[in-house]
Amino acid sequence: MIENFQTMFKNFYENNIVDYLQSLQQYPIKLITLILDIGIVLFLAYKLLQIVRDTRAWQLLKGIIFLIIVTALSGLFKLNILHFILSSLMTYGALLLIVVFQPELRRALEQLGTSKVTKFFGIDKDIATKTRENIYKIVIAAVELAKTRTGALIVMERDIQLKDIINSGLYMNSDISPQLLVNIFTPNTPLHDGAVIISENKIAAAACMLPLAGDSYIAKELGTRHRAGIGISKESDAIAIIVSEETGKISIAKDGTLIADVKEDALKKILIKNIVTKRFPEQGKSGKERMQSLRSKISNKFNKDKNVGGN
Repeated sequence: MIENFQTMFKNFYENNIVDYLQSLQQYPIKLITLILDIGIVLFLAYKLLQIVRDTRAWQLLKGIIFLIIVTALSGLFKLNILHFILSSLMTYGALLLIVVFQPELRRALEQLGTSKVTKFFGIDKDIATKTRENIYKIVIAAVELAKTRTGALIVMERDIQLKDIINSGLYMNSDISPQLLVNIFTPNTPLHDGAVIISENKIAAAACMLPLAGDSYIAKELGTRHRAGIGISKESDAIAIIVSEETGKISIAKDGTLIADVKEDALKKILIKNIVTKRFPEQGKSGKERMQSLRSKISNKFNKDKNVGGN
C-alpha cells in the first residue's frame, strides 16, 4: 500500500508539479491560476474540517491519520508482519472513508444542492436584513416578557464593543430567538439574574454585570435593572431594553436617558432607527409591506412554538 502511494505521489509530482513549473516559465500568467487553484483547494479543505470537526467523524478522522502514520513507520522500520496487516487494511481505505463519513458527505452534498449553498461558502443574507429580523425577535421577546411581568435586561451593542461586559457573564454565542430570550429571563433559572448582551447578531452572553448609574437625578423608584441599563448606555453607545417585573412596562435606555413605557411599535421603530438605519443608511427606505410580513412571520412562529410547548 505504501509503495503504491509512493508511486502515485511520484506520478502526480512529475505529471503535475514539474510540468506546471516548466510551463510557468514560458507563460508567467499561469501564476494567477496556480494561486487560484491552491486557494480553492485550501478553502475546500477548511470547509471539510468545519463540517466534521464537531461530529463523531472528527475522532475517526484523527484515528485514520494515526493509522496512516503507523503504517508508514512500520514499513520504514521493517516491521513486516505489522506492515502487512496495516497495508491490507489501508487497501480498503477509500471505501472505509465513504462508509464512515457518509452522514457528513450527504449533508455537504445536500447543502450544495439547495439554497443553503451560499451559507456553505460563508455567504449569508446581508447584515442589514439579518439585523432587522433579530430586532423583531427581540421585540417579540420583550413584549412576551412584559405580558408576564418577567424582569429582563437586554443590551444591544453598537459601535463600542462590550467585551469586558461579555466576559463578566456566561458566554453563549447563540442565534437570537424569542424563545431563548424568554427562557433566559424566566425566574429561578441560572441565567435570569443579569443582562443579556447582543453582539454581531448573536446572543453573546447572559447573566452579565453592568455598571449602575448613580446620578442623583434618577428617580428613586427605579430598580437595579433600570439603573444598570442607564449606566451601560452612558458608558457606551449601547441601547438597553428593560422590562420591569413590578409594572410589566418596557423602557429603553439610550445615551444615558431613559425612555419609559415604550409600546411595541415604538420599540421596534427606535431600535431600527438607531441600529439599522444609522449603520446602513441605504436600508432606511425598505418596503413597509415586506417588513410587516417579516415581523408577522416571526411572530406567528413564536406563537406556534409557544402553543406547542404549552400543550
